[in-house]
Amino acid sequence: MGLEGWITLGVVAMCLLAMVREMGPPDVIMMGGLLTLAATGVLTPAETFSGFANPAMAAVGALFIVSAALRETGALDLVAGQLFRGATDERNGLLRLCAPVAFFSAFLNNAPIVAMMTPTVSAWAARHRLTPSRFLIPLSYSSILGSITTVIGTSTILTVSGLVQQAGMKELGFFELAPAGIPIAIVGLIYLMLIAPRLLPHRADTSEYVGEHFREYTASMLVGPECPLVGQTISEAGLRSLPGLFLVEITRRGRTMTPVGPDEIVTAEDRLVFAGVVTTIVELAKIRDLKLVGEEDTPIASSPRARMVEAVVSRSSPLVGRSVRAAAFRTTYDAAVIAVHRNGERVPGKIGDIVLRPGDTLLLQAKSGFMRANRHSPDFFLTSEVQESEIRRHEKSGIALAILGGMVLVSATGLYPIYISSFMAAGLLILTRCITATASRAAVIWQVLIVIGAGLGIGGAMEKTGAAATVAHLVSGSAGDLGPLVALGAVYLITVLMAEMLHHNASVAMMFPVAVAVSEQVGANPRAFVVAVALAGCCAFASPTGYQTHLIVYGPGGYRFTDFIRVGLPLDILCAIVALLLIPYFWPL
Repeated sequence: MGLEGWITLGVVAMCLLAMVREMGPPDVIMMGGLLTLAATGVLTPAETFSGFANPAMAAVGALFIVSAALRETGALDLVAGQLFRGATDERNGLLRLCAPVAFFSAFLNNAPIVAMMTPTVSAWAARHRLTPSRFLIPLSYSSILGSITTVIGTSTILTVSGLVQQAGMKELGFFELAPAGIPIAIVGLIYLMLIAPRLLPHRADTSEYVGEHFREYTASMLVGPECPLVGQTISEAGLRSLPGLFLVEITRRGRTMTPVGPDEIVTAEDRLVFAGVVTTIVELAKIRDLKLVGEEDTPIASSPRARMVEAVVSRSSPLVGRSVRAAAFRTTYDAAVIAVHRNGERVPGKIGDIVLRPGDTLLLQAKSGFMRANRHSPDFFLTSEVQESEIRRHEKSGIALAILGGMVLVSATGLYPIYISSFMAAGLLILTRCITATASRAAVIWQVLIVIGAGLGIGGAMEKTGAAATVAHLVSGSAGDLGPLVALGAVYLITVLMAEMLHHNASVAMMFPVAVAVSEQVGANPRAFVVAVALAGCCAFASPTGYQTHLIVYGPGGYRFTDFIRVGLPLDILCAIVALLLIPYFWPL
């Protein structure tokens, strides 16, 4: 190994150290390492950016758009809403959560699934007086276990797929990892449902609602004929004890029912009156055909561009002293008033009849341009958009699911490779207006793509300069004498260790050339070592910082770092045992 090889190893070591010590985001560190290799002449300009032209990286970006479209159309909400139906205790909740999440994560990027499910799981737990910390780690782990069964389940395996193509090896098949991935997932799910509950903490993080109780609203919602709540009792529909929200009354055919009993059945055209915090109102508004009622005492027509906004009435506003209806608010501001909050109290009565005062906080449903048009308006002291308040395009959910099914079908049958079928699916979703072009651009997590592209470039440098062969010689020298199986185990364990400390995509990008070189030096099948890197790069559960789904649930679950070690380390060991038993069987050494 020459000078360029030592420079490459030095850059890799510095990247590892920087990520372990969290000196910067992984994408910045990896890109810095790649540019260092270019500046020192180790890589040519074409080699430096070759990773960003890899089809696998493009497929990851397209799959982000596919997942976002399924979220925006409410297809994922529809599934999530049915998961916990009838479940009232922890055991049934875990049973209904883990297996379905693992299944869907096989065909969709797992990060959007976990992000969408986290508030749903937390709300269900709160309604049944259970702590979210008992469910959110299993949610994250289940999504990862499901993602290892196909080539598109996670960006980590797609990164390996790109490296395989870059190395000139036979492309990973859609279900190629399934012979080992499915048994690992089954063993992992059994662990999550039977053993993990003994290790999970009873810890809740209520910070989501801190600071909101001084902004409680009363909002009315009309149940449409296609609403999934129709025919369910109040208890079955999960409306009995919503987090931070209380069902005050039901108005049905001119008759008002209050208080509302848990066995009351929801019917079409019911008007439900809720009192409480805005975040839960937002979640209810995403239910299909459950429509908010505005100041004109009629349902507000939904629009894909609609957002919820809070606005405080100023002293100089022409709204002061006038009722919401008399002020013609919707005509003047192109926004509908959903609820009013005043001086720490909810303002009861019909929205249109409320006479506004200075300092009143209005909860509005408005188009995306409202904030820009009224940010400096003298009519309002302050305007702020409510997070995650986009209206779901429920009428497009069937189209989105059909496009997803078509993408999986053509990829699994080999009609088109995944990097073609994923782009076709993303294009069709935009064309059919399941997702807007603006939303599709926002859906792409560019940091992940940068890590993948830079990692592919660094991996290429390790192979080009002989650095990978040198590291492989160290591994094979210490483990290879005991046989290929021990060398395979060493590669697997080193990859897991790196994945626990680093970003998963970075770990597999750095270990891939080492694994291939080790296989060559011990005279074994390189495919088995590639599969080991792919599975080990995903099956690292003991650190919350290594994988994005862990970070998503970390705060809402109120977790500590040691919680992941206590629950994740046994799962790491179980997955390693199953993987190292099955890989040599299905991919003979």
